[in-house]
Amino acid sequence: MGFYENHVLPLIMDVALAGLKEDRQELISQASGNVLEIGMGNGVNLPFYTDLTNRIVGLEPCAAVVTKAKRKLHDWAEDGTLQLEKESYDLVVGGGEQLQFEDNSFDTIIASLVFCSIPDSATAAREALRVLKPGGKLLFFEHVRSPDQRMNRVQSFVNPFWKIFACGCSLTCDTETVFAEAGFKYNTITKFRNSKMSPPFAAWMIKGQATKPI
Repeated sequence: MGFYENHVLPLIMDVALAGLKEDRQELISQASGNVLEIGMGNGVNLPFYTDLTNRIVGLEPCAAVVTKAKRKLHDWAEDGTLQLEKESYDLVVGGGEQLQFEDNSFDTIIASLVFCSIPDSATAAREALRVLKPGGKLLFFEHVRSPDQRMNRVQSFVNPFWKIFACGCSLTCDTETVFAEAGFKYNTITKFRNSKMSPPFAAWMIKGQATKPI
């Protein structure tokens, strides 16, 4: 990855994600046991993990971004921002399509605004199912293709340019179907337009919880 992906985009994402803090915190607060966060970015969700969790593995494909996350983790540990001991976190380089973990390793998987950026999201979803324990939960908060036909056309037009600007992020994902076809069973799913998400054509969201069948 180049200078833009390593240094500029993480700053843009920090600004964009700041308005979604409450949504992300609500999602992370439901995590328990051993947790895998796929596509953690530079670690903005790490302070939200509670003592319901034992171990958090943060996975991110860009080594430079993982280094930034580790610096933030250190600073948060020093100033008391974290709810857990620093040793509870393991931040590693890796992609969602080929997870370097054994089958049935995690109690919870977090997907927070990441599946839109995974080139082969179907494979990544199957990998997430593989490493999740039977009965384990997938907690997701993702932006997706709009159900509104007019906005749908806008997304389709903007998408090629958006993917360049946002380093592969797609506006036209059907992540709900991707998770279902991988084998996850939905417990809850909410579909909505998030007024806090900018720009408007990236504001259609799904959030909720799915499980791996026992």
